[in-house]
Amino acid sequence: MSGFGIFVLVLVILIIALVLLGVRTVPQGHAYTVERFGRYTKTLSPGLNFIVPLVDQIGAKLSTQETLLDIPSQKIITLDNAIVTCDAVAFFQVIDPRQAAYEVQNLPLAMVNLVVTNLRSVMGSMALDEILSKRNEINDKLLAIIDLATTPWGVKVTRIELKDIAPPEDMVHAMARQMKAEREKRAVILEAEGFREAAIKKAEGEKQAQILEAEGRREAAFRDGEARERLAEAEAKATAVVSDAISRGGTEAINYFLGIKYVEALAGIGMAPNNKVTFLPLDATGVLGALGGITELTRGQGHAGKDKP
Repeated sequence: MSGFGIFVLVLVILIIALVLLGVRTVPQGHAYTVERFGRYTKTLSPGLNFIVPLVDQIGAKLSTQETLLDIPSQKIITLDNAIVTCDAVAFFQVIDPRQAAYEVQNLPLAMVNLVVTNLRSVMGSMALDEILSKRNEINDKLLAIIDLATTPWGVKVTRIELKDIAPPEDMVHAMARQMKAEREKRAVILEAEGFREAAIKKAEGEKQAQILEAEGRREAAFRDGEARERLAEAEAKATAVVSDAISRGGTEAINYFLGIKYVEALAGIGMAPNNKVTFLPLDATGVLGALGGITELTRGQGHAGKDKP
């Protein structure tokens, strides 16, 4: 092979090598920065890209996926001087590869230290009870602070979550005793309220029973009064009839009335529970006189009926 042929072959190989040096493939979820003589020029997106060989070079290779950042455990002094141990996790995503590569050095370490310092600041301004009961508020406050602080770095913080908050062992025992006392207190209160409710229900039942009994007595008294009133009316009517008969019939009517009462009195004496023996006649003359009066009264009424036309 002549010298010209060798030159052409070397030239072709050199061109091929330069082309290969100028081709860059970027994986999905990543971004490469390009530097020309040490100065940033552009960012390569995922896929096939071309750069100037021997002039441009790849600077930083960054992931644009959401990245997990584990925050190491920290001991924090709360507002009420309690020492708690806390750890957390943060999720962030690179939005601007140029800022993430050139505005901060060692982005993960910088973010870890930023989260740790703000975690101590936020939790140190709260009491232990607030820390244990307001975890979501702490997460939201940390997220707002860290996201604002990392904006110049081209990073978007998506979430910050507290994983574990561990008070001291003696504090845990004290909290357990306090919780037990609170539960016992609630149990005693509920039991007392139950007894009170039962007593109220019982008193209301007794009251209702007394009201019903009083209404029953009132109704019975009303019925008795009504019966006595009707009996009195009947007696008055009977007395009026007898009086009329007396005014028209003379002594026979009186004897008739007395005979009826006499017979009723004898029946009452015979029916008395304490009366064992009754001697008759008690007053035979009175009985016979009453019967005679009845006979005369009947006979008189019969004659009066015949005299009528």
